[in-house]
Amino acid sequence: MTIEPREQQALEVYIKLLTGKGFGPDTFVPRINFLNRLMPLLANKEPNGREYRNVIEELMDTIPEKGWPESLVISREYFPFWLNDLKLVAQLSKSAVKDTLPIDWQPTHIALSALWHTVDAEKFDTTDSWALKAYTKALRNENAEQTLIDTRLKLAKILLVRMREAPEKNNKAYRTTVDATLPLFEVKKNRRLFLVVVREFFHFWAGNPDAEKFILNSNTVSML
Repeated sequence: MTIEPREQQALEVYIKLLTGKGFGPDTFVPRINFLNRLMPLLANKEPNGREYRNVIEELMDTIPEKGWPESLVISREYFPFWLNDLKLVAQLSKSAVKDTLPIDWQPTHIALSALWHTVDAEKFDTTDSWALKAYTKALRNENAEQTLIDTRLKLAKILLVRMREAPEKNNKAYRTTVDATLPLFEVKKNRRLFLVVVREFFHFWAGNPDAEKFILNSNTVSML
């Protein structure tokens, strides 16, 4: 497959921005390697989010598990350039103050089946326990069925267990843990449910006082 001029131009603008931010040559190796695989798949696609997300889902199924977090970071960065969305590019320019690659920590591999059958017996610290209880209460306030609550709590617990060894408990660790856990879900509908849950649960984990506003109102999600 060939790389179309639009994708190549987007790459050049992307690299120029990173260069202008002072990122060194080591920054570009993983990005170029991944984008050389992505750009041919984008050829002749309509420049919109749906097309891009579909291509990313297709490509990610060919990426080794350990490569998911970095690949998804690059996918998110490149998207506004491919879309030629100047507003989104400007936002990225403001936030691109340090190299996000390579990702220096991600959770160790574990089979999803092992987590699924043991996670309910795990003990959590005060902060995580509070987030789980608040999430449970919010779901009950929405009259969610117990089966739905149990499933969502189990998925949130899986995330917390995976993040337990992170050197810092911050937004980056949360995002990296999500990205590294996605490939464990071989069934795509289960992967999407996990995404719904971790995006809901994030607001409770982060202590957002308006966290309840974000539950049970998202049916369409993507890994971006």
